[in-house]
Amino acid sequence: MRTLALLALLAGCKNHADDTDPPDLPDTGGPINPTPDPHDALSRPSEPTLSPDSFNSAQTCGMCHQQHYREWSTSNHAYAVTDPVFQALVGVRQADFEGREDAFCMQCHTAIGVRGGEVVPGFRFEDLSPIVQEGITCEACHKVSGIERLNNSGHVLDESGPIRGPIRDPMISPVHASEYSPDFETSEFCAACHDIIELRGLPLERPYGEWLESPAADEGRTCQTCHMPTYEGSAAPGAPTRTLHEHRWVGVDVPLREGFANQAQRDLIQGEVEGLLLNAATILLDAPAQVKPGEQLDLVVSVRNELDAHNLPTGSTFLRQLWLEVVATDAAGTVVYQTGTLDANDDLRNHYSALDPYGDADLITFTSSFVNAEGAPELFPWRASEHLTNALPPLYTRTYTLFIPTDLAVEGELTVQARLRFRPVPPFLLRALGLERYLDDVITYDIDANELQVLVTP
Repeated sequence: MRTLALLALLAGCKNHADDTDPPDLPDTGGPINPTPDPHDALSRPSEPTLSPDSFNSAQTCGMCHQQHYREWSTSNHAYAVTDPVFQALVGVRQADFEGREDAFCMQCHTAIGVRGGEVVPGFRFEDLSPIVQEGITCEACHKVSGIERLNNSGHVLDESGPIRGPIRDPMISPVHASEYSPDFETSEFCAACHDIIELRGLPLERPYGEWLESPAADEGRTCQTCHMPTYEGSAAPGAPTRTLHEHRWVGVDVPLREGFANQAQRDLIQGEVEGLLLNAATILLDAPAQVKPGEQLDLVVSVRNELDAHNLPTGSTFLRQLWLEVVATDAAGTVVYQTGTLDANDDLRNHYSALDPYGDADLITFTSSFVNAEGAPELFPWRASEHLTNALPPLYTRTYTLFIPTDLAVEGELTVQARLRFRPVPPFLLRALGLERYLDDVITYDIDANELQVLVTP
């Protein structure tokens, strides 16, 4: 299976491509711990605070800003509302709260739609206006006049204001007023949507918080440094040559929805994801040079996050899968030990494996998970009591010892191979959401690999 990345399971969904039963999932029958008031004056207002009709479509902007429009059009900002995985996850929350909290996930994915009154309890995605379906469209950012808070859609949107951006001396345009805003040059601008706190107070995503504590922040490098690389060009016809920023915002996701990007565009995005993950981490292995048959081999594995700006992984770590695979093979080609290998459904053999739940006692993962008040695994953040993480902080090395039996190993060279593997979304999630058609489009990346040989000798 080609192997890429996105949470929440549609409980009880049996729409599978085969007869394999999914893991037991929580019931979605009715409101669960509803908040007294899910509204927020800024990002989830009880009454509309702006009009979606006052915002221009990205296509309109693209008439002049052609390069930026092309970049945006296949980005995850453009994909934010129409992503089928996101839509299915919103559907789970809708079912749990009977629509009461529909605006929570949507507040960042379409600030225009939520503040403009289109995202009402029980809304349907197909009923949203075209500008709202554009997701994080051009003016959703470029009409930001300030930052009120550093999470949960904390931007202030000025629907009647000028187009703002990081160009300090914008040229006079007959189409719109333009204004320099220093906010666009800061990580705080990104934080306003990318750090997320659940309505019940549980921190969900904190890439900005991670960046604040990172060497990159100490050196003055921002989110835009990596995720909006610069090039020389003209922002619009007749404009002077300037240093511009790419509007692709490369992360770890390749869009899955049919028709969003053609194969050439998907290949380009995948190449950019691979480039982002290249050298993101390293694996080191250490073990005795030789062991006697039947002796335990103590394998020391060290995994280091080579990124200096945030954790590995970051963002929606509860959706991502980053894990260590180790396989030991003897001189006869017999596998004598394995961890991090997949079951026949291409799932990790953990709690959510339908075929081999908890079948991998040594499984090492670097993502995060939720637990409920009883300490049991929980899929849904709004039901969770704790958010536990194994993500690697910037430039941090974590070391494990694995105990490899050699009882079945023949004499000769024992080869130990290790891979650090990543994918943005697990197959069990797609099957549970009824999205099996995307299984073959999911990409698994090997971030790093290493191996060593140990002599099994009398």
